[in-house]
Amino acid sequence: MPRSLLTGVAAALAGALLLSSCADNTRSTAASRDVSAEKIPAEVAPGTSLTVGAPDLKVALELSGQIDKLPFKVTWANISGGPQCSEAFRADALDICSAAEIPSINAHWTGLDTKLVAAELRTEPLRYPIYELGIAPGTGIRTLADLRGKKIAYSPGQAQGALVLRILAKAGLTQQDVTLVEMASTGDVYPTALGNHQVDAAPIADVNVKRYLTKYGKDGGTTIRHGLRDDPAHLWALTESVGDARKSAAIRELIRFWARAEIWVNEHPKEWIAGYYVKDQGLSREDGEYLVERAGRPDFPADWTGVIKRQQQTIDLLVKEQKREAFKADILFDRRYESVAADAIAGGGRTP
Repeated sequence: MPRSLLTGVAAALAGALLLSSCADNTRSTAASRDVSAEKIPAEVAPGTSLTVGAPDLKVALELSGQIDKLPFKVTWANISGGPQCSEAFRADALDICSAAEIPSINAHWTGLDTKLVAAELRTEPLRYPIYELGIAPGTGIRTLADLRGKKIAYSPGQAQGALVLRILAKAGLTQQDVTLVEMASTGDVYPTALGNHQVDAAPIADVNVKRYLTKYGKDGGTTIRHGLRDDPAHLWALTESVGDARKSAAIRELIRFWARAEIWVNEHPKEWIAGYYVKDQGLSREDGEYLVERAGRPDFPADWTGVIKRQQQTIDLLVKEQKREAFKADILFDRRYESVAADAIAGGGRTP
């Protein structure tokens, strides 16, 4: 999904979900159901319905005139991202949602059986990173090596947490060389923590980068690029849903509509700014233009080999740094859907 501010999410809720995620770490690892040999029906059966957690997709389909063409009934849940989707999955209140790479890994470790059914990258990931490392005023941090001895905001159950660990590894540092300060990353929590000197560094994204520099730049607040690929995004589903013949066909169709919607957003920036960022999200036109400029072009790999390899590298890092149980990344992916998104846009947006 386009990386935008999540809607309708209070910091208190995010904190509660983060605590819940941490508490779930005591649960056994999920026994993942193998659905690879189960056939997806060629057509969606009449009366099929899905509950989908992707608010920005809903708006994209409305703006592009595609929403009424969905061949199944959709209940749109105003949730997105790992902690919220995990809670909804556990409550059997959600079939599929948008999330980054980390939630599915933590779901496996906490006994929640899920599958990644679509993958989206960016064509120039280092030019258009999702996150920049926000630096608090007066810390003297100019390079990644300068993080030694500093306080860094850390959310272990979210993409930001894994990125922090990857940044430390790139800098030749370990967790023992810094102080990781656990806090939820919702809304402006990280920029505020930087401005108040609760932490010295924190990964911040989207319009928070612009707002942080505007508010604290005059005092010495800055950001630095981490130089790592941080762009994986997915559609993430309950294994129970992809294992259901009716829903598995609907999920395939949803992926097709999702891929086309992402291309439409990229090719209609003015409509997206006005209809989503301004009208739906309540941002300024200037903020919307800033986010569109940072978005880059969506890229849908028809072959997930590279995606799974990167996911395995992330798992291995978390196993080492968080003392977790090792497992193979392949079990997180439902490769029956591997080429669906790329095929839907007639070969566009593929990764070599």
